[in-house]
Amino acid sequence: MTVTTAHTTTAHTTTAHTTTAHTTTAHTATADRTGADKTGARTPEAAEVITGARERIDALDDRIIGLIQERMAVSAVIQQARITSGGRRVNLSREMEVLGHYSEALGKPGTSLAMTLLELCRGRV
Repeated sequence: MTVTTAHTTTAHTTTAHTTTAHTTTAHTATADRTGADKTGARTPEAAEVITGARERIDALDDRIIGLIQERMAVSAVIQQARITSGGRRVNLSREMEVLGHYSEALGKPGTSLAMTLLELCRGRV
């Protein structure tokens, strides 16, 4: 007997575990009706809340990505102006300011986020 989980992983059970496999199959059928296969929720109400919240997160992620792309474009303008004037493409003291700002606002994970953001914005001019 084969049981498929929400992640399309297939688990094989032996005939000695038929009762467990049957229970898992019954639970999976219930999970499909409640949306748990996508949300991990155990009730339809919770699945609805999670689905709505995930839609909001997806919309926020789209906005964040757009803002990062805008930041990358502005950074390219700054880098081009700096290079054209005879300066270096990267200003390390400014990057330290950005790191400090993110760290102060978000703690240690903010520093990692700022490092990634700075890396994205150091594109070639």
